[in-house]
Amino acid sequence: MIVTLTINPAIDRNVLADRLVFDDRAYILETSEAAGGRGIISSSVIHAFGGKTIAIATAGGDNGPRFKELLGQYSFPVHFVPIRHSIRNNLTITDKNGLSVKLNELGAPMSQEELDKVEQTVLSRLPKADWLMICGSVPPGVPPDFYQRLIRLAHEQGVKTLLDTDNQPLELGLEAQPTVVSPNQQEAERLLNRALLTRSNFLDAVERILDMGAQSVVLSLGSRGAIGGIRTDDGVRVWEAIAPRIDALSPIGAGDALAAAFVWARKKKKEFWEAVRWGVAAGSASAQLPGLQLANLEQAKLIYKQVEVRPVK
Repeated sequence: MIVTLTINPAIDRNVLADRLVFDDRAYILETSEAAGGRGIISSSVIHAFGGKTIAIATAGGDNGPRFKELLGQYSFPVHFVPIRHSIRNNLTITDKNGLSVKLNELGAPMSQEELDKVEQTVLSRLPKADWLMICGSVPPGVPPDFYQRLIRLAHEQGVKTLLDTDNQPLELGLEAQPTVVSPNQQEAERLLNRALLTRSNFLDAVERILDMGAQSVVLSLGSRGAIGGIRTDDGVRVWEAIAPRIDALSPIGAGDALAAAFVWARKKKKEFWEAVRWGVAAGSASAQLPGLQLANLEQAKLIYKQVEVRPVK
């Protein structure tokens, strides 16, 4: 079982425009709405790959019923933790060339009682879990070490962890030595407080993040692929996974698909570098699909054959 956690979910409203331009008119071609959150997307991909998953998500306020209704379209189980305030709305505008603008609300505060319910729900699922994927941002007021605590609780029960977040929750979460962290380029730049512009910058970033506590790192680089690094008994091993050229239609959820496919592959006992390759394949396959569609296993297999993996160290 792969358990995913999303404590700051959203209703994602997505707009496809003919182009994204400043100071000129653009036209809306299509609009759609979906249950959003990195953990929700990850569970969707894992389920589409034939894996067993359950998603844990908060839900409440005016958006709660609609969020649950949208999640009812999926066929994997979801455990809702009720909260008082309404979950957030996110807006993504994408054009036909794959350019996008994301506007996310911060989310509503959560009480300590609600956080305790989240923790208890996670703990109740750990005995049957192989992996816990902790995904997404935390709402305002949530202690920045909340994810760190969950990682330690999971490891105490022998459950592997993936941490996919940003800012202080990522920095503090690394101290708990998660099994893997999966930042994108911008998140890694904020974590390390430096710009990452070149290949050598990316390779150095992976090693720095390993030094901060992660057992392994998958640095997502969008259309360029990913760089994966892992600590072994023989030292640090690093691979570069180069994505094939594709016609990207919508990058929405591609990074989440990468993280999900990586965990799916590791659970199937794939080697680390193979799991990175599967992650890049799933992310690329999802990016070439329109709107909110995410790649299934067959679509990812076609890209997997085209992903080149090179050992770097």
